[in-house]
Amino acid sequence: MLSVLSVGLPILVAILAGEGVKATSCNVTSPCPLSAPCCSEYGFCGKGHFCLGGCNPFSSRALDSCKPAPVCKDAEYVFTDDSRILSNATFFEGDATEYDWVLDQGNIFNTNNTGGELALTLTEKNGGTKLSSTRYVHYGTITARLKTSRWNGVITAFITMSDIKDEIDWEFAGSATNEGQSNFFWQGFIPEKNNGGTHGDLSNTFSNYHDFTIDWQPDTLSWAIDGKVVRTVKRSDTIDSATGIVRYPTTPSRIQLSIWPAGIPSSAAGTVAWAGGMIDWNDPDYKAAGHFYALVKSVSVKCSNSPALVASSNSTAANITSYVYTGNGTNGVPALAYTNRSTDLNGVRRSLSILGVEGGKWQLAVLGLTGLFVTASQVALGL
Repeated sequence: MLSVLSVGLPILVAILAGEGVKATSCNVTSPCPLSAPCCSEYGFCGKGHFCLGGCNPFSSRALDSCKPAPVCKDAEYVFTDDSRILSNATFFEGDATEYDWVLDQGNIFNTNNTGGELALTLTEKNGGTKLSSTRYVHYGTITARLKTSRWNGVITAFITMSDIKDEIDWEFAGSATNEGQSNFFWQGFIPEKNNGGTHGDLSNTFSNYHDFTIDWQPDTLSWAIDGKVVRTVKRSDTIDSATGIVRYPTTPSRIQLSIWPAGIPSSAAGTVAWAGGMIDWNDPDYKAAGHFYALVKSVSVKCSNSPALVASSNSTAANITSYVYTGNGTNGVPALAYTNRSTDLNGVRRSLSILGVEGGKWQLAVLGLTGLFVTASQVALGL
């Protein structure tokens, strides 16, 4: 479902790639050329920032075309000001000590209320706002304290997304401010049976802050609201009995916060219905403020990492700086390593110590998705 992909995005991506308007699209069966070796999260080849967050190693020229992903660090992110947010993601050079978040699309502002709140805005012209963490998480517990939108057709989201489309979601339809929806996806694969769940009986999510938690561990995945677990999925329950493939998120992921328009004419009918109908751009709230919005008070991260990969890195956890893909893996689990390689675009590459590998050899076969806000859940709703 490509409803929120702006018409001008392919041209913009092409320009940013340094390829004029002759952008080269990419996927696992058609990887990028040497001249533009990195396949971005939008499915186009380029270099520079294309090789950072969202760069798909299996659709790029080579596995090491994408820069290593900055390792997870325990943190409590608050938004007293915007000094740790880079307002243009294309200027990010890979140093996660310099910025905690990058603005991929849209507009933000600080309310300066109650110690500071980050407002994500949606206008008829901006197509929504998406913020991504500069660091990745490879298992851990992430909690976002937020207030959602309250308008039909407007979706607020707190998710994790990997470079190969492993995804874990909390999503909130503005038409249903008494509930949240959990979901997960494996490498962009759309299952025949929806993996989603709905969790209600909440006090108004527009008026009241709630803590929404994703507790992602190697063998279990849980969602919690205000400290109470509302759903748990076991990795063992996601194994395809016929193929042995593990359809469970296993790859390092960025945290993403967004507000996006589902109730627009280009969306599939199922998506519009799920979102509560079409957006009313004449709504009095929109007319008064000039935008719809969601508020984020804080995001906390407690890293778990994989003990096996830490052990096999021949290094202490404190000296690990990055995650890298090292091969196709087995049973749908790509091979990974924890390393001390630089994550900077212009950084000096350090030698790869001993690889901490998950899996052996597996032929990856997953199509690249090319939407700015097109998560697997949106695609599923548009089928």
